[in-house]
Amino acid sequence: MLDILFKRRSVRRYTNTSIDQDKIDRILKAGLLAPSSKSKYPWEFILCNKPELNQKLSECKPHGASFLKHAPASIVITGDESLSDVWIEDCSIAAGFMLLQAEKEGIGACWIQVRERPHNDTIDAEEYIKNLLEIPKSQRILAIIALGNKDGTKDRREESFLKKDKIHINKF
Repeated sequence: MLDILFKRRSVRRYTNTSIDQDKIDRILKAGLLAPSSKSKYPWEFILCNKPELNQKLSECKPHGASFLKHAPASIVITGDESLSDVWIEDCSIAAGFMLLQAEKEGIGACWIQVRERPHNDTIDAEEYIKNLLEIPKSQRILAIIALGNKDGTKDRREESFLKKDKIHINKF
């Protein structure tokens, strides 16, 4: 597991080749296997694999999503806040599991924050995406995970990257 954690990096550049469906299925399965508070599993995942749809999703906010237009696939992560008061945490864990599985599959992936981000002066990114994907009002959008075959490589992190002074034992 540590090998995957050291290798995993946010990837924003993708080749123009499609992703093998079996790999996408395993990434989604990893999200479904994530733990959830009180076993509520408040998440829903929307796989977006049409170029025109990812182009529109890339416009969900002014900064930090434009690279999505080059991704062959993405996963929109929603949560039902009426089902769980910790839907944000539960959905975040599921997203983390998917990001790690993407690395195991050799697929580049990057989290795109949606919750609490503006689309423009009149609506937020969440409302823009809800309208685009016909997401029910009961669902909240946490993030989008962009997926694609990596265009280039990034160095893995080394042991020296770890900020071990952030670890405290028995007291701060």
